[in-house]
Amino acid sequence: MRKIIIFIFLIFIFLCSTAIGETAADWHYKAHALWDGEKYTDPKKAIEYLSNAIKLLPDDAKAYSDRGNAYNKLGQHQRAIKDYNEAIRLKPNFAVIYYNRGIAYGKLGQHQRAIEDFDKAISLKQDDADLYYNRGIAYDNLSQYQHAIEDYNKAIRLKTDYTDAYNNRGIAYLSQGNNELGCPDAQKACELGNCKLLEFAKGKGDCH
Repeated sequence: MRKIIIFIFLIFIFLCSTAIGETAADWHYKAHALWDGEKYTDPKKAIEYLSNAIKLLPDDAKAYSDRGNAYNKLGQHQRAIKDYNEAIRLKPNFAVIYYNRGIAYGKLGQHQRAIEDFDKAISLKQDDADLYYNRGIAYDNLSQYQHAIEDYNKAIRLKTDYTDAYNNRGIAYLSQGNNELGCPDAQKACELGNCKLLEFAKGKGDCH
């Protein structure tokens, strides 16, 4: 019995020493292992790991930014914004943080604030098609279709096979009653794999 107790105690000591020995980089690496290139496959676990990293290294802007991404994935956009705010305080010239905060504001329906964040991100990184595309979405949501079209134009210039940009630009044109420009965009989006707009426009008789 005594040997069993000693054995359990030794295991406990080993586990504790292992946990204590984890560095902020270790926790960040564990979180990164859950990233599939677009999102966290287990955002709750990622939040746990990144929170541990932040406890050990509270000035790590990337840890706050990444944890914000995990909160965004869970639909906890206010908590995500809080983390992005802290990341921006620590690293104010990091374009992707403004981009991600803009996405979070958009999810909350705060489209003007989203535009302001995309503006800042674009000022820091002018060659990213996704920034213009998502600012276009924000303008679309405010029914500012011409601004949206201008942003989709920029996104397409930077990424000529940007299916969603063609699709959304087509929607913006059709929303203005401009079938002459909207239908070719719907056709182009279909050629690139998204035929929903073209089918919808044909069903309404807007495109042939």
